[in-house]
Amino acid sequence: MSRIHLIIRGRVQGVFFRASARDLARSLAVTGYVRNRIDDSVELVAEGDPQTLTVLREWSHRGPDGAFVESVEEIVETETGEFATFYVRGSI
Repeated sequence: MSRIHLIIRGRVQGVFFRASARDLARSLAVTGYVRNRIDDSVELVAEGDPQTLTVLREWSHRGPDGAFVESVEEIVETETGEFATFYVRGSI
């Protein structure tokens, strides 16, 4: 199991980024969360098989229709196994 922690910047709020990320993550059997941040970015934390996380990471560089991703920052973290599912978390 591996973990990715991404901060996605650009036009990523108000374009169903969180719902689309949740749907994709669940279809890939990935656990974690996605949430809006006060600085208009989106934070995504996910755990799963490394190859599956690559699919989610690559999608995050595009996002759903209507999104315009300017940058994706990746924070290196160790997996924790703390999540049972993938969900939309409250904004910070």
